[in-house]
Amino acid sequence: MKPDRKVTAGADLLLVNSPLKNYDLSPRRNDFTLPTLGLGYIATCAEQAGLTVDVLDAEALGLGLSKIAALINEARPRWVGLNLLAPTYVHSVKLMQLLDPGISVMLGGHQAKAMPRAILEDVRIPRIDALVLGEAETRVPRLLADLKTRRELPAVYWREAGRAIMPVVRAKDPLLLAPDLDAMPLLDRRFLQQDPYMDGSVLESAMVASRGCPFDCSFCGAAISSNPDVTVRMRRPEGLMAEVRQLRSLYGVQRIRFVDDLFLANRRLIRTTLKAFIDESLDMSWDATGRINVLASAADDLLALMSEAGCREVALGIETGSDRLLSHVDKKINVAQVIQAVVRLCRRGIHVKGYFILGLPTEMRGEHQATLDLIRRLWDLTEGLPGCFRCSVFEYRPYPGTPDWQRLVGAGYSPEAMLKYADSLDDEAFSADRDEFNFSTGLQFGEVPVATVRQNLAAIMREQRRR
Repeated sequence: MKPDRKVTAGADLLLVNSPLKNYDLSPRRNDFTLPTLGLGYIATCAEQAGLTVDVLDAEALGLGLSKIAALINEARPRWVGLNLLAPTYVHSVKLMQLLDPGISVMLGGHQAKAMPRAILEDVRIPRIDALVLGEAETRVPRLLADLKTRRELPAVYWREAGRAIMPVVRAKDPLLLAPDLDAMPLLDRRFLQQDPYMDGSVLESAMVASRGCPFDCSFCGAAISSNPDVTVRMRRPEGLMAEVRQLRSLYGVQRIRFVDDLFLANRRLIRTTLKAFIDESLDMSWDATGRINVLASAADDLLALMSEAGCREVALGIETGSDRLLSHVDKKINVAQVIQAVVRLCRRGIHVKGYFILGLPTEMRGEHQATLDLIRRLWDLTEGLPGCFRCSVFEYRPYPGTPDWQRLVGAGYSPEAMLKYADSLDDEAFSADRDEFNFSTGLQFGEVPVATVRQNLAAIMREQRRR
């Protein structure tokens, strides 16, 4: 699609992925963003229910707010739906102010779940007809068919006569809050702006193998303590393979990227799933996120099975080089396990991408340096091995609804200040492909000043680029 694309006129629902910035004011610096799988699944399920749906990925298209509003108002859908995220919230609010007042508004996303009352009481938002918390695939079609059902659906709120309406409705059907992943239709890629997509010379597509998370990392919006209503569900290998075959046959996809956290975390299903890949003989590779505690202690034959099944790269949330900080953020790993997992994977010819966070709450200067030292040590330890190690480093930013958020508010940080996001780096060579992640509150949460955090972040990523 091109930036001058039209959207379906008179649709029952137009789902909009708000831009990270108002591109009316400055052009988008890169041409790729991760596909909006969540909106795609909602659209797929609503269309299967007989509704007319479209998805406008304004971030992928680099659209400014005025252009987005013009497209929506011209198409005049019955409903417009926005996924509210902390970095995009301010743009979503401004966008809603530009919409035709006759269009019904549906809101969801992480921000909606973390701060529902604050959103309902945000007077800057002209109207809210449905605020849907959590997974929405089974509830959205009911809302679109009959707005009166919102009084009967769990975790659906709205604004009426200027008041926040937040009824307590017990979910009689558990599938309303936790859809059966294997019973859902395969994701219709027509709803995705950039999927499949070219990664270099390889055609890649994103998939999810699970929903929910049993872990409680304090900085993560998926932490179990913040989502007690979310059950952990893994897709059966048969369903995964059906989607893989479809991607191969319809689009010629050569590589899969599993974007959920649990594809390589479930000890019970992992072998079955890996063998399913081998049995399919599709000549496809795949990337996934892994858990360090699982991979550090995995049997040698399991790592061999991963390689045989086509695993190209594993992304690991390492976060810090400090055992104290790893405990503080509840990662349930230590630095020794990190080193063991990375080296074992690279020896098997599996690449590793390590994610790190600089400026974590309570981070001391020595711990900050330990993180930088660990990155360089992992480069050295894996040099010359069949698999390569690379890092991706970010400045810490708090998200509402996380365990960290509660601790920081208790420590005296202002919620309003923690929600003021701005670009964190002016280093064009570093940030040109990182619009999705290059955000910061500008607040100092540990011993190291923000300016030093950014300086070291840019330096380590420039070093990574040179390797």
